[in-house]
Amino acid sequence: MARSIVGIDIGSTSIRAVELGDPHKPRPTLLRHFEVPLPDGAASRGEVLEPNTVAASLRRLWQQGGFKSKEVVLGMGNQRVLARDLTVPSMSRLRIRESLPFHVQDMLPVPVADALLDFYPVSEEVGDSGPVTNGLLVAAVKEAVLGNVKAVTLAGLTAVDVDLLPFAVSRALVTRTGRLGTVALIDIGANTTSVVVLTNNIPQFVRIIPAGGAELTQALRAGLEVEPGEAERIKATIGLAKQVSSPQEHQAVEIIYRVTGELLTSLRNTVSYFINTRPTTPVDHVLLTGGGAQLPGLADALSEMTRLPVAVGDPFHAVVLSRHLDATVLRMKRSTLSAAVGLALGSAA
Repeated sequence: MARSIVGIDIGSTSIRAVELGDPHKPRPTLLRHFEVPLPDGAASRGEVLEPNTVAASLRRLWQQGGFKSKEVVLGMGNQRVLARDLTVPSMSRLRIRESLPFHVQDMLPVPVADALLDFYPVSEEVGDSGPVTNGLLVAAVKEAVLGNVKAVTLAGLTAVDVDLLPFAVSRALVTRTGRLGTVALIDIGANTTSVVVLTNNIPQFVRIIPAGGAELTQALRAGLEVEPGEAERIKATIGLAKQVSSPQEHQAVEIIYRVTGELLTSLRNTVSYFINTRPTTPVDHVLLTGGGAQLPGLADALSEMTRLPVAVGDPFHAVVLSRHLDATVLRMKRSTLSAAVGLALGSAA
């Protein structure tokens, strides 16, 4: 195993990476992190559209960020990835994987030959026809995955694994804590929001919602006629404010409440669906992460809608920080680096 590994989180507007030393240890060392912007149109919702452009950004990321390892773990987590409940006859995990094409064709939006399939076992029980294994089917459009791998290869890097982003974030924020109970983990990105519910650290349910913080930025730009940087500033400073002091701030708050309200309703409905379909598994609390989770007032609003405690997750409890890193800077970036940390942690799994 490599002495260090890099988790790469490719977004619509930037690439974030984290390098972990000794990834096989119970608490690897976070050696370095860095982020570079992506040119418009190079990637969308985490899917590489222009491999050569993204490869150039990756080379710049390695040069400016000082990354040493060229072995990387990639993440996928958009509408080209599906995660659904699946029950199959009990057998080895290898045989289950081999049998997936015969079980899942009706569940896929593309032919089986155009998809990459995996199965995550959750529990076992005895059904009418014998022992069965309950779990999560993970299916990704092959073209989307290979596009991301191609960009990495063009940059002179080696992709040792491709992981489902909700699983990666869960690994960073939940599964290594050892805490019992059921938690709903919500990762709000620029264009995609994922919800994964874990019971005793085991994922039970995954949903991916095609909405995120970029919709709010665009709505503010159009409604207030401001530049992207100003829209981001308004989001970061005003958020879901209860009181404002100027007509422009009042207009901004109206836009923020309207757009954010739509996402909050989707999140409440998703959590409610899990609770209603699994009445014996009550959700204890909600963890928030992702760039969109930094909107002021969001955690309180989500708590009010779901009637559950809501907190912002911390991915750094699972690692040791190198003495060269600034802990204050990392704390400010904890929501945006969760996916990259979880991807790197997955290399030891």
